[in-house]
Amino acid sequence: MKLGLRPERLLSVGSIVADIRIDVPHLPPRGGDVLASTASVSAGGGFNVLAAAARNRLPAVFGGRHGTGPYGARIRADLARESIATLFAPSPRGDSGFCVVMVEPDGERTFITSPGVEAEVAAHELDDLDIRSTDAVFVSGYDLGYPLLGGEIARWIGLWTVDALLVVDPGPLVAEIPTDIFDAALARARVLTLNRREAALFAGTDDVGRIAGFALPRLQAGALLVVRDGPEGCLLFGAGVSDSPVHVSAPSVRALDSTGAGDAHTGVLIAALAAGFDPISAATRANAAAAISVTRRGPATAPTITELDALMAKWSRAAAEL
Repeated sequence: MKLGLRPERLLSVGSIVADIRIDVPHLPPRGGDVLASTASVSAGGGFNVLAAAARNRLPAVFGGRHGTGPYGARIRADLARESIATLFAPSPRGDSGFCVVMVEPDGERTFITSPGVEAEVAAHELDDLDIRSTDAVFVSGYDLGYPLLGGEIARWIGLWTVDALLVVDPGPLVAEIPTDIFDAALARARVLTLNRREAALFAGTDDVGRIAGFALPRLQAGALLVVRDGPEGCLLFGAGVSDSPVHVSAPSVRALDSTGAGDAHTGVLIAALAAGFDPISAATRANAAAAISVTRRGPATAPTITELDALMAKWSRAAAEL
């Protein structure tokens, strides 16, 4: 299998927002109310992917906008804690946005996002970024779906003169991304990763074979398609892995909070590919990272490489004893 390169850093140009996480016994009915048990504020969105990669020894940098208010300050503090550099100064146009994350007892989460300055970008900001052939560049569906940001990202990707590894994760808004913008990003993508629900919305079918048949021709030749399937692990297509879909299993855990699990999966997948793991081994590590993530409360709950290696060793021993 060949994806073409082993990236030396991960660059995200998209949106980092503040996650306002609220634990609720159930979602309130329309017009109703519900009492939360706990609440917290931390960086979320694209931060989770960068943090997961950085914790697994892939240097990460943030090339998107961040604001001048309290949410922007919190985001910068969390980035600094993870040793993730910010490439632009705070935007004087306002504060970063926020996302209300309601988490139910079974770990399922529901989002409401209020965009801020991260949803906008000036053309010169992206054009001034130094994209290298050894970069992995992460773009989310939120980034592509924002009216101002999405078009600029698509234009910028089309101007690349280097063959960086573009990773696209469309996320919950997959069906709302303008077709021309989404197609422009996918045409340069070497990795497309999305969960089973998002894949069905994208392809108009829940049949995994048809999903692959719909997605792979839209990607760069030899690209990797990852369909995440929660506790079942993930399915891999393309990239010379196999002529048929490859199922990669995940450790069985008790989920407390699924917020950020997909981001942990993506960040660790990129870091593992950068470290030289083949796609199946990289996906195995990503599945284990997501499994650890759902046992922790909060958005950026990806494990460090030491924690992940320990689980992988334990999982391997358990499998050998069967």
